[in-house]
Amino acid sequence: MKENKYDDEKFFNQYKKMARSTGGLEAAGEWHEFRKMMPDFQGKRVLDLGCGFGWHCRYAADNGAKAVTGIDISEKMLEKAKEMTESPVIEYILMPVEEVDYPSESFDAVLSSLTFHYIDSFRNMCKKIYNFLTDGGYFVFSVEHPVFTAYGTQDWYYGKNGERLHWPVDRYFSEGLRKANFLGEEVMKYHKTLTTYINDLIWAGFEITGFMEPKPEESMLRDIPEMQDELRRPMMLLISAKKRKR
Repeated sequence: MKENKYDDEKFFNQYKKMARSTGGLEAAGEWHEFRKMMPDFQGKRVLDLGCGFGWHCRYAADNGAKAVTGIDISEKMLEKAKEMTESPVIEYILMPVEEVDYPSESFDAVLSSLTFHYIDSFRNMCKKIYNFLTDGGYFVFSVEHPVFTAYGTQDWYYGKNGERLHWPVDRYFSEGLRKANFLGEEVMKYHKTLTTYINDLIWAGFEITGFMEPKPEESMLRDIPEMQDELRRPMMLLISAKKRKR
């Protein structure tokens, strides 16, 4: 299912007000850990799947990438990305991530941030990405954590006085479509287990080099009171992998 909620005017106007939309990578609670997983970009060809506003594309270019391609399904996202981009080595392409197709060994690194929980088959993406990459190339991505996506609503269970009692987890092993509430709108996402993420990577031929369930950066925990609740359950999953020679 190729849902494109981000071109809905009302939804996009809410999204672009989020801290990570206005403040970029440093405003993303997982960036202090995700950055550690990034490969050496010097002289590399980089593909960013679901690039959004292009933050990771610009990071790769700023760190020496010789060519960066950002793919996204949202025209509004890419319009904003182009407004914010000056680097001549970055190209943005309007396309559903599921339809991306390149010759073998077209890229030295593939990145993706918070995209694959919108896609039904992670295995198909792993197969494609393995083919896109050169031998020894890196695949680094983040997704919403399976504990976060399992129940579907993606909201706390509240007490009588509105207090956050706990985070509901149900139907964990029943993978598939979930209807989540994000920014006041119904959004379609696909729940996958940790087993699926790990085994699909191994099946495709990747060697897993990093695995992280990130907590928010310390300054955020200190300065933003509601961030303390992010220590009660994992929200994101970060994985880095390397293409092994078959």
